[in-house]
Amino acid sequence: MTKLGNTDLDVYGLNLGGNVFGWTADEPQSFAVLDAYTAAGGNFVDTADLYGGGGGSEEILGNWLAARGNRDDVVVATKVGMWDGRPGLSAKNIQAAAEDSLRRLKTDHIDLYYAHRDDPDTPLEETLTAFDALVRAGKVRHLGASNYSAERLADALSISDKNGLARYAVLQPHYNLVERDYERDLAPLVEREGLVTLPFFALAKGFLTGKYRTKDHNVDSPRAARAESYLDGHGERVLAKLDEVAAAHGTSVAAVSLAWLRQQPTVAAPIASARTTEQLTDLIASVTLTLTPDEVASLL
Repeated sequence: MTKLGNTDLDVYGLNLGGNVFGWTADEPQSFAVLDAYTAAGGNFVDTADLYGGGGGSEEILGNWLAARGNRDDVVVATKVGMWDGRPGLSAKNIQAAAEDSLRRLKTDHIDLYYAHRDDPDTPLEETLTAFDALVRAGKVRHLGASNYSAERLADALSISDKNGLARYAVLQPHYNLVERDYERDLAPLVEREGLVTLPFFALAKGFLTGKYRTKDHNVDSPRAARAESYLDGHGERVLAKLDEVAAAHGTSVAAVSLAWLRQQPTVAAPIASARTTEQLTDLIASVTLTLTPDEVASLL
């Protein structure tokens, strides 16, 4: 288990993404993935009010938690602000969205509650005060930010500190082997402020699984077209190096990709999703895979 920054949350080295629940995985499929994940030692599930067509993912996760009776054993993260049904980060919307999420999740508290994206139309003070009220009421344990620029995240942390408000403890950015913008401005800020990172699109929309090698592949995935966007000279070089490291460890390209990300400074656990238990196998393998310093460096 990994301590999640300055929080009191101990989490597994793979944050299971719930974006597929209610989208490409129905409830029985989702239950099977969740059962396999927790059986392997996993305890950290990431969802959002947006996922599953708006509320669907949270409902499936809530039904599973109720059916298994394991709410106290699972760290639940969800988000507000990006769904058209509950848009933005106004105080009114945050309060209403949190109550909706609690109902769908069938729980009395959210362990990690994110601003799903920045809302430039709402003052940061209003957003942070609303989040603070949820923490003080015991409905949220810790706060996170997703899709924030370094400048806006720094401003938000400063406002929280100056006003004695609960601050963002976690950042969820777009970060993986072929998407490295995070390292420029956000990573130094995260390290300086004592935050940790839980990267989304950790497998670059499936590209870093190694399934996409040519433009005429036959991979059955709604993300296929987006994954293909990485199939250029740089992407091919990354895959070649991943093949080499994976062969040395007798494991998969996906496992190496996630292990590389988990070993980056400031990263606590990558986020990755699985529609089936078969897909989950490679993700789980990444948690116990440790790359050598030379291998990590070779993938830079």
